[in-house]
Amino acid sequence: MSTPTMAVWKFASCDGCQLTLLDCEDELLPLAETVHISHFLEMSSAVEVGPYDLSLVEGSITTAADVERIHRIRDNSEYLVTIGACATSGGIQALRNFADITEFMSVVYASPEYIDTLATATPIAAHVPVDFELRGCPIDRRQLLEVISSYLARRKPNIPDTSVCAECKRRGLTCVMVSDGPPCLGPVTHSGCGALCPAQSRGCYGCFGPSSDPNLTAMSGWLRICGMTDEGIERVFSTFNVSSPEFDGIRRDGQ
Repeated sequence: MSTPTMAVWKFASCDGCQLTLLDCEDELLPLAETVHISHFLEMSSAVEVGPYDLSLVEGSITTAADVERIHRIRDNSEYLVTIGACATSGGIQALRNFADITEFMSVVYASPEYIDTLATATPIAAHVPVDFELRGCPIDRRQLLEVISSYLARRKPNIPDTSVCAECKRRGLTCVMVSDGPPCLGPVTHSGCGALCPAQSRGCYGCFGPSSDPNLTAMSGWLRICGMTDEGIERVFSTFNVSSPEFDGIRRDGQ
């Protein structure tokens, strides 16, 4: 049986999710013995053509060339997994979706006529079928290893579909919003971080994107109790996953 092949691809992003894979350190060497990494420019300049058994894709689609390239990657990959907020929801750069891109370019670039870009930053799933979306900004390395090993073993990834509140309960943490009063997006944010911020008595920032069927109306009510204005509530959802349909609803509906 031939060794499975894996490729890691970058689109518009900060590279943080790719670095998460490199940060696996002790786990990376055993992984390299079970899968052949054919394309991973963050790790090596060596490039091998596909097809690939598994492709990990970081970053959002922001240019016409990106659209063409992601279709080629999809056609050349048996499984395609998106990693991180940029790839799963458009990322922080999706703030452009709610403004005038021409105005942005005129302010940032001395010669904007040379800039080739789309007016929006969109997730990978808006362009091609995706087999699994791994949330986070950045992703959790334990979850990443689980996703990689699951697809190499041809099974479904064991990634809990719960909120950050469930992780707080598992760690025995007191709810920071009830006990200390800081705003916390844990009730409407997907799990995966291990309740990192609440463990430090800080409210969740929503790095892992919306949980399944989040009650944003109730969440907005709690944020107002914590002293936030409607403008502040809109801003707190306008970060890593601003263009996710659920968080974007705060902007559209003014909940």
